[in-house]
Amino acid sequence: QVKFVESGGGLVQPGESLRLSCAASGFPGSISSMGWYRQAPGKERELVARITSAGSSPHYADSVKGRFTISRDNAKNVVYLQMNSLKPEDTAMYYCNRAPVTFGSWGQGTQVTVSS
Repeated sequence: QVKFVESGGGLVQPGESLRLSCAASGFPGSISSMGWYRQAPGKERELVARITSAGSSPHYADSVKGRFTISRDNAKNVVYLQMNSLKPEDTAMYYCNRAPVTFGSWGQGTQVTVSS
């Protein structure tokens, strides 16, 4: 079945960086556009970055543009999110899934907390 395992989150100070990883399995990931989503407490889940199956044409939400970079390794079925210049408002649980149309199942996510 479709499975996502996210990792790499943590507690960092404003301005610091993190790199998230997502291992996907159970579907032909190499032919799927993929995305990173986040959900902050009390807010709806939002798509923050997505990338085509070929690893081109990345698209970012305005709130993260210029700070986050999405990439993928199709040989390993892994999607990455490099997050630089983190801000407190980036605090959320981060998930990966197909984008923009998601699968019904989600991974456990990885928590990112930005606080001084």
